[in-house]
Amino acid sequence: MTPIPLPRLRIQLTGWPRRNLILTDTPRPGCRDCRGTGGFEYDYGDYETGEYAGTDWNPCHCWNENRRWVLLPLPRLPRWLHRRRQGRDPWTGNGSNNEPPF
Repeated sequence: MTPIPLPRLRIQLTGWPRRNLILTDTPRPGCRDCRGTGGFEYDYGDYETGEYAGTDWNPCHCWNENRRWVLLPLPRLPRWLHRRRQGRDPWTGNGSNNEPPF
């Protein structure tokens, strides 16, 4: 009798289109093809010149990157609180000091 593989789930925070706490699948750590990274990166070149044009990524068969479940939708910050935070520098006491901290 072969054991049933347990799901490899992890909790993540997403920020778009709305902040959610989600449960998502992860790559199989013992996969012989991707060695637990979940996919394969490869560089490709331009067809005419042969120069480097970018890097592409193909997912492995050991996981489904689109398998996710929303656990908890998180509330948005109120507009008045969001506007108040935009202009302040969090590293200074009153937000008006622009000198280095040393």
